[in-house]
Amino acid sequence: MHRSIARHLRRTPAVGAAVALAAGMLVAVAPAAHAAAGATLPFTSVEAESAAGNGTKIGPDYSQGSLASEASGRQAVRLSPGQRVEFTVPRAADAVNVAYSVPDGQSGALNVYVNGTKLAKTLPVTSRYSYIDTGWIPGARTHHFFDDTRMLLGQDVQAGDKVAVEAAGVQVTVDVADFEQVAPAADRPAGSVSVVSKGADPSGTGDSTQAFRDAVAAAQGGTVWIPPGDYRITSSLSGVQNVTLQGAGSWYSVVHTSRFIDQSGSAGGVRIKDFAVVGEVTERVDSSPDNFVNGSLGPNSSVSGMWIQHLKVGLWLTGDNDNLVVENNRILDTTADGLNLNGTAKGVRVRNNFLRNQGDDSLAMWSLYSPDTGSSFENNTISQPNLANGIAIYGGTDITVRNNLVSDTNALGSGIAISNQKFLDPFHPLAGTITVDGNTLVRTGAMNPNWNHPMGALRVDSYDSAIDATVHITNTTITDSPYSAFEFVSGGGQGHPVRNVDVTGATVRNTGTVVVQAEAQGAATFKNVTADQVGAAGVYNCPYPANSGSFTLTDAGGNSGWSSTWSDCSSWPQPGQGNPEPDPRRNLAKGRPATATGSQDVYTPGKAVDGDANSYWESANNAFPQSLTVDLGSSYAVRRLVLKLPPSTAWGARTQTVTVLGSTDGSGYATVVGPQGYRFDPATGNTATVALPGGTSLRYLRLTVSANTGWPAGQFGEVEAYLAS
Repeated sequence: MHRSIARHLRRTPAVGAAVALAAGMLVAVAPAAHAAAGATLPFTSVEAESAAGNGTKIGPDYSQGSLASEASGRQAVRLSPGQRVEFTVPRAADAVNVAYSVPDGQSGALNVYVNGTKLAKTLPVTSRYSYIDTGWIPGARTHHFFDDTRMLLGQDVQAGDKVAVEAAGVQVTVDVADFEQVAPAADRPAGSVSVVSKGADPSGTGDSTQAFRDAVAAAQGGTVWIPPGDYRITSSLSGVQNVTLQGAGSWYSVVHTSRFIDQSGSAGGVRIKDFAVVGEVTERVDSSPDNFVNGSLGPNSSVSGMWIQHLKVGLWLTGDNDNLVVENNRILDTTADGLNLNGTAKGVRVRNNFLRNQGDDSLAMWSLYSPDTGSSFENNTISQPNLANGIAIYGGTDITVRNNLVSDTNALGSGIAISNQKFLDPFHPLAGTITVDGNTLVRTGAMNPNWNHPMGALRVDSYDSAIDATVHITNTTITDSPYSAFEFVSGGGQGHPVRNVDVTGATVRNTGTVVVQAEAQGAATFKNVTADQVGAAGVYNCPYPANSGSFTLTDAGGNSGWSSTWSDCSSWPQPGQGNPEPDPRRNLAKGRPATATGSQDVYTPGKAVDGDANSYWESANNAFPQSLTVDLGSSYAVRRLVLKLPPSTAWGARTQTVTVLGSTDGSGYATVVGPQGYRFDPATGNTATVALPGGTSLRYLRLTVSANTGWPAGQFGEVEAYLAS
């Protein structure tokens, strides 16, 4: 039933789940102030870049195809063999899951230490499930660099204890560690049919396919019990209905198969719960149903407590799945979607799930053949979809997307997309009321290589037909979007209008370009939308095609921080390229292009403008003077510089002699502040402030270092530039 879909329109947006037919310390990355968004999870995540160790931090980076750009928080730690990262355990735990990457074609292990004592067991690491090439998708590059590996520690650790992982025999980039106190294995339900009693092999050596089929047949109206163990299934199950499939817990009962259930229809009443299904899918083959569930579970079914990993899609749902509940699951490392309601679904509830590292949309509804109706995605946590959207709604009637947390979309996706992109016919466009409420989007939106400019954190897209449904977008938090916050677009380039949209009660913080990116004809109403640290301007209002009509923004009151409009529709604003007046509190140099007269080893110029003082630029040694130049993108009246070195006490106090020069064109430079000695002392944060005279306008900022009492080179951990004195 799967076949390839090629799309060649000028403005191809997110890959979309439909192509699968073609196809610091964080608690699951949620900001503490918005704990209501996202899932309630059994584990606590700790980012590698916030932990101790002797590896090399990479990122932050938003460039498509880079390792750091696919990491949680856009940062990770690279370990050479023998190097380690040491996590402080945030709460009592006896298990850990580590997200990692190794170079293509390599495998190895991570040694594990608990409070300094090396464990006998290791965490296996491999590139087998990474480096996916989807060359048939316009704009796609090799992606899907990370993977997950887990282990029971064999002992309890407490909050404050130390768990370290050490690269053994292979370079490993560590992204994040999830620490969990795993519940004891569940007991066998009374009256259940054990797959072992039907001949299943819990050692994983024998083929248990027929045993599972026999157990399902024998347990109609009852429960199939999957005891602790590893079971190998070599072909999919079908005819599954009116039965419960239950394991002892997802850390104990593990089924190894790339196709668990494949059936076009079912009478329903299926309950699947509390075990793991781990596949062997190493590439994306859209003609193959390499999914945990492919097709229908039938009405009034449920999937809960599952660990689903290394498959193409977690759940690709067609046919009758009315009133299905999918909750409390982990779906990891799929080469395409996490879950897709592929038409006809009514009353489906997908809630409190954790999804990481999908190769397409993490959660999607696609109204092919008939509309998805009255269904919802609620309180899910989604991290690192690496080719498309966190959540995508392609058509459907009366759909709800509520209280989800989405972070770190990459390449071809938004955090949330509400779209009339049909992919195939017969398609059912958006209708009724679409409710998008209480969602938090962190570092979402991406540069689309097909458009040559970005997609917003939250996108409403009249791709193939007008948006005529009522779209309510309420109580949204958008933080650190690399580009825009809200986008209204007709991505197919046909100029269809976006209508009947209201945005109420949104908080936008540190968006790279604009708050509203309007590229379609139509209208939207905004109320109580507040923004701070806006990169370029409040609004980019340039419908495409240029003669397709205007987009009207109605101010319903309570809006603040985004009143300006980008003035030039012939150019797309770059992150931080202010027009007309950027926020004076914003660091104009962050993320801007940087060059230098020389650099030492990995201490390159970009390290001085990456927003992290722990990474640094170091010039060529023993060759004063040396210069670092930052292109701010536009000319600004810069009034203050903040120069930083890494705050670690390992950096002894030093004085650097620095001259500040400026240029508006990058060729002729004038001295802004003559050579002065600036003291950097770890006791006071290793920071120096440089006041610039008023009236100085510069685009290119050049710092020339002629002496350094602590090291024979110029060194900056961070160079920050501000309009405010």
